[in-house]
Amino acid sequence: MPELRSVLTAVVMVAALLTGAPATAQSATETLRPVAERPALPPLQEALFWQAEVDRGEMPPIAERIPQTPLVVDLQAKGRLPGVQGSTLRTMVSRSKDIRQMVVYGYARLIGYDHNYDIVPDILLAFENEGNRRFTLRLRPGHRWSDGAPFTSADFEYYWTHVVMNPELTPGGPSELFLAGGQPPRVSFPDAFTVIYEWDAPNPRFPHALAQANDPFIYRPSHYLKQYHAAFADPDDLTSLMREKRVRSWAALHNRLDNMYHFDNPELPTLQPWITASTNATTRALFVRNPYYHRIDSFGVQLPYIDVVEMSIVAGGLIAAKSNASESDLQARGLDFRDIAVLKKGEADGGDYVTHLWSNGTASQIAIYLNLNFNDPVWRDVMRDVRVRRALSLAIDRRMINRALYFGLGKEGGMTVLSRSPFFDPKNLLAWAIHDPDQANRLLDEAGLAQRRPDGIRLLPDGRPMEVVIETAGERQEVENALQIIVDTWRDVGVKLVMRPLDRDILRNRAYAGVTMASVWYGWDNGIPGPETAPDYLAPRQQEFLAWPKWGQHYQTQGAAGEAPDLPEAQRLMELAADWETATSRKAREAIWREMLAIHADQVYAIGILTEAPQPVVVNRALRNVPEQATWAWDPGAHFGVHRVDEFWFDPAARASQ
Repeated sequence: MPELRSVLTAVVMVAALLTGAPATAQSATETLRPVAERPALPPLQEALFWQAEVDRGEMPPIAERIPQTPLVVDLQAKGRLPGVQGSTLRTMVSRSKDIRQMVVYGYARLIGYDHNYDIVPDILLAFENEGNRRFTLRLRPGHRWSDGAPFTSADFEYYWTHVVMNPELTPGGPSELFLAGGQPPRVSFPDAFTVIYEWDAPNPRFPHALAQANDPFIYRPSHYLKQYHAAFADPDDLTSLMREKRVRSWAALHNRLDNMYHFDNPELPTLQPWITASTNATTRALFVRNPYYHRIDSFGVQLPYIDVVEMSIVAGGLIAAKSNASESDLQARGLDFRDIAVLKKGEADGGDYVTHLWSNGTASQIAIYLNLNFNDPVWRDVMRDVRVRRALSLAIDRRMINRALYFGLGKEGGMTVLSRSPFFDPKNLLAWAIHDPDQANRLLDEAGLAQRRPDGIRLLPDGRPMEVVIETAGERQEVENALQIIVDTWRDVGVKLVMRPLDRDILRNRAYAGVTMASVWYGWDNGIPGPETAPDYLAPRQQEFLAWPKWGQHYQTQGAAGEAPDLPEAQRLMELAADWETATSRKAREAIWREMLAIHADQVYAIGILTEAPQPVVVNRALRNVPEQATWAWDPGAHFGVHRVDEFWFDPAARASQ
């Protein structure tokens, strides 16, 4: 693959030239021990992918590319097979913006979840937590960005001082992550490898935020971004760059190129296992191994094992068919339960893959969200009546949906945590969730909706028909199929359901603006929380919870936008979330979680349908170290991320026979 190596060498070297620092340069503040003085490491093996660049002197050898104390992975202790480097892994996404999934799958985090969902250092050498008020981050001396520049505390200082605290780049000031008791932290940088965040009030969310799927990236490659920052760049050069990129301000230019999560700027250095090698990808994006990645196996082989990841961008409806045709080596995104039969048939007919069935980590496979912040005042009052929400939930025949769509393999019930969570309570799962149209009718009558049209559809207080418009992202056929069943059972209680498919982003924006009456999505991302998991998503703190987007906006913007919660139960959830932050014992945190879950079950803020339907995962027969049984979850877990894709590898002999 010489052409691809040449492309990536150019990316690495050009990025270094643009920043004015050679790829092997060291920071003036960084003091490295000689390689000979490092802690004992296994004999290091050079990556064949980069061997030609090393031989030509365009890249330093492996001993000079990894940190002095790399993260050594003992695969055998984890029950995995040590691998060999090489090959290309193919996967698919349905939108060009979803190439950011490589940051999710790569899952290089300062601290991250291990396979037991315990938080451990990853990029960091060590992480110290003193009473949830003082956090000390210790970096790995010798760790380098993907272009070879040193990764030091200067990159944290640049982000905090020159991005977060710069009103032109961050007009709203520090995000919720950095606030405890409403106040930002004191941040200090004692040396090149130490960063300290300290609050007067506890900030227990901080560690888990660093480990989440959507990395907050509290550091930046300062050596690269300074050329786009008014405090560092030559004004004439900056003006020229603004003109070239067609933006009106240096801040807009900086923000466009500072896209660590979007992962679409090949010049932006990264610490992820693979580097993006594509610009403006529309049909295919390529990612190649990071020559400065910080993890090695116990035999001295630098991870990732896989050299190249090829991410094809295809229509969502084609992902199952292309997986069935063996056009993907690792695929779960874009596959649903309904695809299992055709995937299993393709596997049995000689496909180059196997289909694993993982458990799903979301709190509900399908959940309906009535928008309590809907702009229509009449509808808003109706949906805020808990009797209406309970009635609509009781009017759903979950058993019919489970049997028709999931062959009875799902767990029927409302939205709550999964059975694997220590907070699971069967009472919460079944609350207002057993099909009972008679009780649903009584509740709707009691809510003042007893008047009906001749065709049986109930009338609102202002005389309009009770037609609930549910907007969907149009991405999952199972959702549309479930709603078709609900159409009939809701009609039995005098409610007409109207489906409106929309683009995902349009749906969310409409909901955030209060234009959407109701929507359907998954349940909470994290269906398996523990006592140390922040219960933020159970309180009206996030606009992403589609039942109360404006309440979430109010919290997230500190009152600058949205609306304050004005229902007593929602206000109690806010109090409990604040109590969790200051709780000093595990027992107290557990009690808070249980009360919040009980409130959700009773108030039916989201109408869950069922949970734990198997998630199909297509895996090439030659791909090793992919778990046969695991959990497919956004957070915690970052989908494939927690299972460490950088440890997956292709068996050359099995690959050759395909």
